[in-house]
Amino acid sequence: MGWKAAQKLIQNWKILRGDNVVIIRGKDKGETGIIKRVIRSQNRVIVEGKNLVKKHIKQGQGHEGGIFSVEAPLHVSNIQVLDPVTQKPCKIGIRYLEDGTKVRVSRGIGASGSIIPRPEILKIRTTLRPTVAGPKDTPMDLVLEKTYDPKTGKGMPDL
Repeated sequence: MGWKAAQKLIQNWKILRGDNVVIIRGKDKGETGIIKRVIRSQNRVIVEGKNLVKKHIKQGQGHEGGIFSVEAPLHVSNIQVLDPVTQKPCKIGIRYLEDGTKVRVSRGIGASGSIIPRPEILKIRTTLRPTVAGPKDTPMDLVLEKTYDPKTGKGMPDL
């Protein structure tokens, strides 16, 4: 990727994995689907079951060869999120509720202005955090030990 392409990368993504989208340009124009993967380094997304292309795969050790249909990435400008109320394509805006939480809202012509909820798939962690301390983890009693007292100056190194 050249430096010109790197300048045009989207900084603030409003489209998330698991969003219900409609394809507005391309061979699958007008069809709806769910975002399977977001490729931020290329400004592209993969929509489940859409933009299928034939891929020729050579036979190798452990797998068969042949011609397979795979989902190709779509540029993010060729899709729009569906409004949850009107089920029409809309733009996404950001609003803050009274309690200060940040939410996505639908905006544009024919949009209802309703809140677009975060996809449920984002709440499920793909890799679980380790709960058991490993051999290189610091024990909790050493972590919680108080080594410096600001009032008496105890714990300061002698310089």
